[in-house]
Amino acid sequence: MKGFKVLNPGIHSLLQDMGRFGYHSLGITSGGAFDQYSFGWANQLCHNLDNAGCIEILVGGLILEAQVTTQIAITGADVPIKINDSTVESWCTHNIQAGDTIAFGYATAGCRAYLAVAGGIQAPLIFNSLSTVVRESLGGLTKLGTPLEKGDVLSCSSNSHCTERSVPAKYHCEFNTDTAEIRMVTGYQYEQFSQQQISQFFATDYVISSNSDRMGYRLEGPAIEVPSCEMLSEGISLGAVQLPANGMPIILLCDRQTIGGYPKLGSVFSQDIAKLAQMMPGKKLRFKPFSIEQAQRVLQESTSK
Repeated sequence: MKGFKVLNPGIHSLLQDMGRFGYHSLGITSGGAFDQYSFGWANQLCHNLDNAGCIEILVGGLILEAQVTTQIAITGADVPIKINDSTVESWCTHNIQAGDTIAFGYATAGCRAYLAVAGGIQAPLIFNSLSTVVRESLGGLTKLGTPLEKGDVLSCSSNSHCTERSVPAKYHCEFNTDTAEIRMVTGYQYEQFSQQQISQFFATDYVISSNSDRMGYRLEGPAIEVPSCEMLSEGISLGAVQLPANGMPIILLCDRQTIGGYPKLGSVFSQDIAKLAQMMPGKKLRFKPFSIEQAQRVLQESTSK
């Protein structure tokens, strides 16, 4: 099947869908699009199923050549985009003819963009997902668990052109230029930390370390004193904020391990994971305590709109 040929894979472009679910007992992580918000909008713009395969583009540099007539949508980071020699906007759809070239520059704000194709990108499903998890050698195209490579062909169906659509500006990603506020739902181990350490944790502006990836963001700042009691290994939730022995927080993300025994203060509120996905190493964040009741209320309000 024809689709899009990769002329330049960019820095780190991955096939992603919503991820793998129901396999933690086998030690298989969920993976999936890091910024599920932008990923979801890209598929909605193309009238795709929620779980349709997209390309997650880190920073930029991806260049594709269309082999089919179809429609694409691009969301996420602010990245210069050209179709042939014309600059085009993101957060909207574009009609594509066979032979067209789609070229991504490099992000000026945020760091992850998403490209959806009408009908979705087709690839072999492994544990019911095409999502690429590099450390587990899952997903991908010609080589399992690898980013896109030059010469890869992303299979998709031809689709007749239709009216171009866009997302209103108020729904676009917001990119923090200063210190991002990240809401953390406190967990059951929270009370095992001293009040002094908790106060320090919430008063600190942490910096995302260069030793960070889709598995987890390591944070740099004043160390937090870790409780001395032993803890049993347990399942790790998306966004868990754990404290290893050195006292430097780690936010565990979509490619995280499935179990762990370090103490955890809580988990990042689900709506703020997308915010983290658009933050590069060197960016600053500060945690805000958030109760389960607050989280439930915000989620209920957002689904009722």
